[in-house]
Amino acid sequence: MKERIFLSSPTMHDKEMMYIKEAFDTNWVAPLGKNVDGFEEDMQRYLGEGMYAAALSAGTAAIHLALIIEGIGRDDIVFGSDLTFAATVNPITYIGARPVFIDSERNTWNMDPEALEKAFEKYPQAKAVISANLYGTPARLDELKSICDRHGVPFIEDAAESLGSKFKGEQTGRFGDIGILSFNGNKIITSSGGGMLVSKDEEKVKKARFLSTQAREKARHYEHKEIGFNYRMSNIVAGIGRGQMEYLDEHVRLKREIRKRYEEGLADIKEISFNPFTADSEPNCWLTCITIDRASKVKPLDIMEALEKENIETRPIWKPMHLQPVYKEADFIKVCDIESVSGDIFDTGLCLPSDIKNTPEDMDRITGLIRSLFGR
Repeated sequence: MKERIFLSSPTMHDKEMMYIKEAFDTNWVAPLGKNVDGFEEDMQRYLGEGMYAAALSAGTAAIHLALIIEGIGRDDIVFGSDLTFAATVNPITYIGARPVFIDSERNTWNMDPEALEKAFEKYPQAKAVISANLYGTPARLDELKSICDRHGVPFIEDAAESLGSKFKGEQTGRFGDIGILSFNGNKIITSSGGGMLVSKDEEKVKKARFLSTQAREKARHYEHKEIGFNYRMSNIVAGIGRGQMEYLDEHVRLKREIRKRYEEGLADIKEISFNPFTADSEPNCWLTCITIDRASKVKPLDIMEALEKENIETRPIWKPMHLQPVYKEADFIKVCDIESVSGDIFDTGLCLPSDIKNTPEDMDRITGLIRSLFGR
């Protein structure tokens, strides 16, 4: 069996263990501690002036808290990205709210501002919008935020996949009333798990810290006036994150180089298109994805199976939320009555191996196998 090529596995360096060892040496292995504070401060500096951060157990926990902080409750309508991982929208159901899914646009694969406007026409009572930056590509964040502001609802920017990406020169995560980050094992940096809630509003971040530590009031005894959660990040996990932060820019550079290698290696195959981005954005290229023309004899499954036989990991595009059995009762808003853009991308696309440890030989092996399927 040939050596495994992964989709996007963790890449560890030397600094992570230094922070972990410090936590062990000082016996701060529980939630909170110097690493948690340091990780938050490191992220605040990276995202830019005026940002605040609360380190949490997962990006999903951050979305859950964001909805609570923004006052979303039972039976409220929340608009969410249709083409995304379920973690973007599942917290809507945690609080008993009603998700309504918004179709993608072609030029970013992200939430379509036109479809969002249409959704507000149908549901003017909607209370919030959650939009994901899919595969590290920024959505049209300024337009989405403008629409939300005009309708008086909070915009929650799910930047779980886009840390290190920029839109109009600014880091993603800065555009929402609240931003969401994730450090899961396959993300551009990882702490083995964990996430952050970020915002320019310090009070919202303070509220997240309070709720994430079981909403314990400042009293000698254990006093609780609100329902809280055990969502705070541990000092050990934060130590891994602090070490990874020192390599974030390098990881972004390597991810972009991988995409460039694919673009060069598959340039003459006209049936293949890469996940697009706008000229005013700088994606981190977390995952390089392609779609294949429907008229092509080669289908996404053909590529996935051919690479699987060679011990090379791929992944289908996220299955749209409106097609998920668990959300069969939820409404879905699209611009075109006939076509679902997110459904078409799902049908015709796949994610290519985007591990930053891939060597030039690995990349040649992958592109060579794909090329052979197209008779090249």
